[in-house]
Amino acid sequence: MSVRAAISQLERAGVPSAEHDARTLARYAESTGADFTELVRRRADRVPLQHLTGSVGFRYIDLDVGAGVFVPRPETEVVAGVAIDLARAAGEHPVVVDLCSGSGAIALSVAHEVPSAQVHAVELDSGALRWLARNAASRRAAGDSGIGIHQDDVRQALPELDGSVDVVVSNPPYVAEDEIADVDPEVRDHDPRVALVAGGDGLDVIRLVAATAHRLLRPGGWVVVEHSDRQGESAPAALSAAGFLDVADAPDLTGRPRLATGRRP
Repeated sequence: MSVRAAISQLERAGVPSAEHDARTLARYAESTGADFTELVRRRADRVPLQHLTGSVGFRYIDLDVGAGVFVPRPETEVVAGVAIDLARAAGEHPVVVDLCSGSGAIALSVAHEVPSAQVHAVELDSGALRWLARNAASRRAAGDSGIGIHQDDVRQALPELDGSVDVVVSNPPYVAEDEIADVDPEVRDHDPRVALVAGGDGLDVIRLVAATAHRLLRPGGWVVVEHSDRQGESAPAALSAAGFLDVADAPDLTGRPRLATGRRP
């Protein structure tokens, strides 16, 4: 199969990034010996590109991903960047907690870009935890240290750190139950449902993250939470309700509301 034919097949299947994906799969097939035609067929069936190649680039690191873990999206790179900036501003040895860590994209990026940080990645789901541990091991082998992994529920996470954390960051589930049918098939059919759906208004886990962040953070510490582009008012309101000050919302690279921040009094 030619790349041009692959692009046409993916376009007919409704893949929004048909040319990019076809060329990526062609390079992957050439470098690994995989069957290009089969890769294109599976991508046309809306299997995520990252599941087919087994990895995803995120800021300055590469992560292994596949079945059982949420595939990090470009908009989350902005969230990670805000957390990184706040960690750098916090002092010489900042303590950062990443709740709902999934593949470890945010936590491992903080550890990579703020080498003096002590980073704690918290993930409850055992499927995602396997990918998190795998990625953390790869980053340690590459020289990134200061990464701790914890299998725990958001509500109960890390009581030993209460009142001592500089930054809490999270990309939690935030899809409302009645919205899941409208989500792209790559996400709806392949990302774990536990990483997507968060109650009737999509804010159930964001509220838990806010409460736990308030417990973990030192006075003056910051929380950073990703949310959907329809939660530009409701997510900041959840932080305010949890007791945070200086609550604000910021856009992603497309200009859509994407992340809420707040300061612990």
